[in-house]
Amino acid sequence: MKRFLLILITLIILIGVGVFIYFYFFANKATVVVAPPGTTTLPISGNNGTTQSGGGNKNPNSSASSIPVSVAPRLVEINAGPVVNGEVVLDVSIKNATTSASTTPVISSDVIAKYIERESGNVFSYSVKDNKNTRVSNKTLPGIQSATWLPNGLTAFVRYLSGNDFSTINTYAFMADGSNGFFLQQNLSSIDISSTSVLMLASGVNGSSASLANTDGTKASNVFTTPLSQLRVSFAGKKYLAYTKPSSGIDGYAFIVDSTGHFSRIAGPRSGLTALASPSGAWVLLSYPLNNDLQMELVNTSTGEIVSLPVATIADKCVWTNDESSIYCGIPTNVSSDASYPDDWYQGAFQFSDRIWKIDVSGRFAQLTLDFSSATNGVSLDAVALSVDQNNTELVFMNKNDNSLWGYQL
Repeated sequence: MKRFLLILITLIILIGVGVFIYFYFFANKATVVVAPPGTTTLPISGNNGTTQSGGGNKNPNSSASSIPVSVAPRLVEINAGPVVNGEVVLDVSIKNATTSASTTPVISSDVIAKYIERESGNVFSYSVKDNKNTRVSNKTLPGIQSATWLPNGLTAFVRYLSGNDFSTINTYAFMADGSNGFFLQQNLSSIDISSTSVLMLASGVNGSSASLANTDGTKASNVFTTPLSQLRVSFAGKKYLAYTKPSSGIDGYAFIVDSTGHFSRIAGPRSGLTALASPSGAWVLLSYPLNNDLQMELVNTSTGEIVSLPVATIADKCVWTNDESSIYCGIPTNVSSDASYPDDWYQGAFQFSDRIWKIDVSGRFAQLTLDFSSATNGVSLDAVALSVDQNNTELVFMNKNDNSLWGYQL
């Protein structure tokens, strides 16, 4: 009898430990840690909001690198850099003061780009109309590697490393003015943001699990679990795009995942496959290397139709317009047969020299938008983090070669 009770107690303990491990490592519930008031440096997740050492408020005057420079007609170097990878571009309405001729306020429009300086972590807002940078937050947050913004530009989700060996990935969200900070779950593989939700992916040796939370990090729920351990995920309208992390030596696959977690393959096997979903998820832009060259095509997610495109790059160097009529891409002029794509580009072993092209989705033709080298007297552009406003009037992008930020009026 005692032996039976001992075995029963042991089984109960083992089951309890197993349940704890599952919910701790795989349930993907976003944990929210509020940063303490007055925080001036990036906090360390899991340490009650304790901040990293160093930092402090910088002089509120803009630094020399943040003074916009008009380089050519319609082309502006917004910030000489380095800036954090990722910005948001907004159309805004401005209510001007009334004039003596009328008591009715005059409504004018502007395009605003919000971004983060890498060295300081300060948030800046660039006005296209005034050609002026304004520091929105002077909170010092050094060490940020990338930023993903809410579409309204009010909140930035930044990612950075911490720990003695810098092995911990933190995802920290804060208002553009630096207030109301909170953490998401540690060591997330990737995140994507919509106007109402945060899509989070956690990956490990046993697979990947995606969860969806409110934009304040609360009410997280599981979206799907898969044995695939190396994935990228993003929103694709009301569904999700998931594809295997690209490498030239590994066959890649792309899938559309529905709300029930069902995977439908739309591409693959293709080595070095990279994908970018349109806002509604109706189309996915695909890129991959083939015979020492780059290929790019569109796949219709409803019909499976695949359409080849006349120009090619890596899909990470492109952006869809909000109405899905066009795609803007940095198209390289110096593709090398000696380079391994996309690996060498990701690792910085090879740099592209791009021109910006506009791809018309319905017509399947491409039009040169910006010959950057010609406009800048030979300065090379490797375009990443492309963004465009809702009315398709301003294109903002980062030059991977020197981490500078640029704007071009379309």
